[in-house]
Parts: sequence; C-alpha cells; structure tokens
Amino acid sequence: MAFNISDLFGFAFGKKQEDPLLSNVEEQKNTPSFVPPDDYDGSVVIDAGGFLSTVYDFGSSYRNENSLVQHYRSMSLYPEVDMAIEDIINESIVFNDQKKCIELNLDEVNTISDNIKSKILNEFKNVTKLLDFSNKGFEIFRRWYIDGKVYYHCVIDVNRPDKGIVELRPIDPMKIRKVRKVERENKIINNVQTPAIKSIEEFYVYTDTDPDSIMPTSNVGMKISLDSIAYAPSGLVDYNSRRVIGYLHKAIRPLNMLRQIEDAVVIYRMSRAPERRVFYVDVGSLPKQKAEQYMRELMNRYRNRLIYDQKTGEIKDDRSHLSMLEDFWIPRKEGSRGTEITTLDGGQNLGQMEDVEYLQRKLYRALNVPISRLETTTGFNMGRTSEITRDEVKFYKFIERLRMKFSYLLLDLLKKQCILKGILTLSDWEKISQDIIFNFNKDSYFNDLKENEILREKVEMLNILANFTGTFYSTNYIRKNILRMTEQEIQEIDAEIEIERQKQIAQQMQAQAAMPPEEQQ
Repeated sequence: MAFNISDLFGFAFGKKQEDPLLSNVEEQKNTPSFVPPDDYDGSVVIDAGGFLSTVYDFGSSYRNENSLVQHYRSMSLYPEVDMAIEDIINESIVFNDQKKCIELNLDEVNTISDNIKSKILNEFKNVTKLLDFSNKGFEIFRRWYIDGKVYYHCVIDVNRPDKGIVELRPIDPMKIRKVRKVERENKIINNVQTPAIKSIEEFYVYTDTDPDSIMPTSNVGMKISLDSIAYAPSGLVDYNSRRVIGYLHKAIRPLNMLRQIEDAVVIYRMSRAPERRVFYVDVGSLPKQKAEQYMRELMNRYRNRLIYDQKTGEIKDDRSHLSMLEDFWIPRKEGSRGTEITTLDGGQNLGQMEDVEYLQRKLYRALNVPISRLETTTGFNMGRTSEITRDEVKFYKFIERLRMKFSYLLLDLLKKQCILKGILTLSDWEKISQDIIFNFNKDSYFNDLKENEILREKVEMLNILANFTGTFYSTNYIRKNILRMTEQEIQEIDAEIEIERQKQIAQQMQAQAAMPPEEQQ
C-alpha cells in the first residue's frame, strides 16, 4: 500500500496566529534560535527539502529502531524476563472492587469552573471506555512497557467532529514514526549572520509495508497530522542516536550472558555426565597400518549391541552410539603394560549453579525488580514497614515513574477529546494541563501500613511534647513542624472540630431538655 508522502491525512486543531503560545512562527520572530526544540520523544529532525533526499536516511534509522522493538519482544518471552515484567505490571496496574484502576484528579486546577471540571471528568470516563481499560489495561501497559512506546489512531466522524473520538485503533510501533521538519532562514543576530529557525512542522509517517524495504529516496508511506495520533514514549532516549529505547534495554547484555551460560552448562553436563571406558590395547610389534586395523576390529567387536525392537519383536545389532558415550581406544606398543580397561570419571560438581544464579540476579537488577522476588522460597513479609527492604522501596518509586510516563497517553487522549467536543480551547488546555493529576490505584496494604506507622510516630511525639505545649512550643508550631500540616489542612481541621463541637453542645442541650425538671438542676 503506497501513498504520496506529501499528502496530509487526519485532523488538526486550528491555532490562532495572534496567540503567542500557539504560534511557533510568531514566537521565533521574537525569540530567534538556531537550535530546534527537542522533547526527546524519538522524533527524527530533518531540514526542509531533505525528506525525499539523501539528507535524511529514513530507511537506516527506521530499520535499526525496529530491530530494537523486535529484540525487546523476543526478550519478553524469556521466562525470567516475563516473571519480572509480570511483577512490574501487577504493581503498576491494580484492579479491585473498591476503586477504579485510574482516576482523574482536578483539585489543583483552579482556573476553570466546576461545571467544566465535571465535563472533563465525564470525558475521561469516555476515554477509558474507548481504550476498554477495565479489560485491556494490563495488555496496553505491557505493550507500552515492552515496546517502549505506544501509538493510537484517533478516529473521528469527519462530518461531526464535535462528537469527539469515536474509536481508538492501536498502531504497531514498527510501522509509524514521528518526524520534525525544520525550516531555517538567515538572520542577523549581534551583527552575525545566523541560520535561525523559521518554522517547524511535526507529523507522523506511517507505512504498511516491510520497514526494511523503505529506502531514503522512496515515497512509500502516509503523512499523518500530529493531532490524529496519540503517542506515549517510554521517556528513555539514547542521546547518541536520539532513539527512544525501552525499559528492557538495560537487560539485553545480562540476558545474552544468561543464555550463553545456561547453554554452556547444559552442553558441559550432557558431555561430562556419563562415565566412559578407556581401552589400552597391546598391539605388540605390529606396524602402524596393521595396528590401526587391529584396533578397528576390536572396536567393532565390542561396540556391537543386541537391541530388542518392541514393535517388530526382532533382535538386531545397533552400532549407532552417541558420540558423548563413545569409549576411548588407545594402542600400546610392545614393552609397555599390557591390555587394560579403566573408567574415566564423569564431570564433578555438576549441581553447582552459582554462575547462573549470579546472572539471574544481575538480570533482575537491570530490570529494577527486587532480587527477593526471584526467590520462590522467600515469603511475603507482612510485618512493619521497617522490615521492608530498601530494594522494595526503590521498586515502589520506579513504579511511580512508570505510571507518570504512561499517563501521557491518557493526557493526550483527554486533550483531543475535550478540544473536539468544545469543552476547552487549545489555549485553555495549555493553562491547565500541568495541574492535571492521575491517581493510580495502589496495593492498599503497603500504603496503609506506611501511613499508620507514620501516624503512630507522630502521636508518640505529641505525647512527649504535651507537657511543653504552651510553654516552649505553640500549637501552631506543632501542627506545621511535627504533624506537617499545610495551611489548608489546618483550616479544614479547625472547621471540622468546630462543627463537631457544635454538634456535641446541641446533643447535650437536647439530652438536658429531655430530663425531668428536678434532674436538670
């Protein structure tokens, strides 16, 4: 399927040229630069006019990045890597009956009304339904983690774009690539002629053919608008080649070493496990040719084995021995010791696996998974948080980073949905996008255990400082520095305390009014 690379497919949001936040051209006029912006998202930067020439080596770069994706996918089939990936995904995407996997938090957004917030929350539910996240959340996150990127085509009704996104179709990362086209112009900056940036165009190139067949001068592919694609990279970039790499990249070398050592162990054990016989044959004073013939006759005589065939009931000679079970035949000249048969011992210490276990631990370190999870005999510790290892804490923080990077996909889809339906303009979205928070569901036990211990320590500290409150420490100081409360939390707690105090007074007055007059005294 071939398309003209100059045609643009898909929708694009309109941008007001008078808005400096949305116009790259106007911004470059006021703040010229000779370096194009780079978000380190794996985009290929090309100069204007060089896309269909040898200036941009599209085939080589595209093919190498695809080979990485293929290698990541083959790595994920290895048992140890698959176990580590399952641990990471199970910690990142948590489903339970009480809460949804991902919730949108707009508490920090103060520039829009509550009505607009409710509409945004409703559209976020629609986005998760389009992704079918309640059923395919694990698969989507796994695909993003292994490939290092994920692409979705946002399908809309061209006659009614105000309906928003009607379907999300996943795209194979090996068939699409983001391109940033830069056009330069010469400007006089500080009395020096400088090639400044005139304009920047970003788009995607999609091909449904074999990526390895794409040549730098070919026009096979489709040019797709930036807004038609939802893209979320891993956030890891090879700064030498500017390629997006996956989280499995660090594990390539440890995994190759583990495969090699396992193959070497198997070969060594198969070849050295059996015992062999060594025949020292006295050939007397026979010449070399006669001695060799005599040795072959003896070898054929003692190698004969009678084999019983269960299918036919026949007995036959079988000389097809495995090479690792072959005996050794060594001739001896006249005057040395006579004919002798000895046994060559098999390999020793075949049960030692220190090398394999070392590389397994190294592989888990490369994947940022605690080594304790590799040991099947290690039970889960349900004690205090002080007993939780440091590796588990580091793993917890790594999961938080993964969630933050993956949320770029949800943020991009929510942006497109809100703008298409007219809930927000592009400039409004730019103002609130930094304040939008995605709350991922977490394993409740570890968090509850940690919060309870922190609260216990704070309460114990309050008991110690109770005799010094009002003399050496003020209540406000204890709230801010010991309990670590913010001004908003202090105001909310004071308001709640006052409401509860009023309720208690009202309950006491009602109880007193219900008593007989003589008891009210």
